[in-house]
Amino acid sequence: MTAPVAMITGANRGIGAAIARALAGRGYRLALALRDTASLPEDLRALDPLLIPYSAEDPAAARAFVDATQTQFGRIDALVNNAGIGGPLELMPDPAQPDDQMEAMLDRLLSVNVKAPFRLTRAALPALCRAGQGRVIVMASLSGKRVLGLNAGYQMTKHAAVALAHATRRAGWDHGLRACAVCPGFVATDLTRHHDLPRHEITDPADLARLVADIVTLPNTASVPELMVNWRYEPGF
Repeated sequence: MTAPVAMITGANRGIGAAIARALAGRGYRLALALRDTASLPEDLRALDPLLIPYSAEDPAAARAFVDATQTQFGRIDALVNNAGIGGPLELMPDPAQPDDQMEAMLDRLLSVNVKAPFRLTRAALPALCRAGQGRVIVMASLSGKRVLGLNAGYQMTKHAAVALAHATRRAGWDHGLRACAVCPGFVATDLTRHHDLPRHEITDPADLARLVADIVTLPNTASVPELMVNWRYEPGF
């Protein structure tokens, strides 16, 4: 039997790299989309993945990634929408962040965190449905399930990411496609380095990746629509 194929964005470090390792360990061949293909860790490069230069802000990047994957492997079994950004964008007006800066930040957050995974999922959906057991992971956040801090721009995009996962699940359900919004709290990656947190306590990317691999490899009869993962106690989680 031909090994399944997983497409992953932002796989050069952090959560994306950990998911790539976990899925390779489950027998998946990898198609990895990176802003800089030279930045891929050597252990992942040794797996001989398909490497595609990818900018989430480029509207043509989604179709190019899907077409390259199908040309190389002839199939798509899983898509992991992992690439994303943060950014300080609060609702309360800040004289230090004039309106033009606010607009630019909002546009970039929406472009990378919402429009890019929408485009990529839409482009890959026919192939995923043909697989009969296609899987889509949308890397969201607990900020897509509740509003705790003041970073409204990021929170808005992650709520949208959760909606994308549910919309994908609905669109492909009759074709055996299952989708999950993965919603972690703080994870020990570069994205959280500027936070004053006990890094030995927050979620390890490898542990989150193991959970993602479990969801991807579940049968159609055991669908997980959302996965919330936290490193600390919060009421309601």
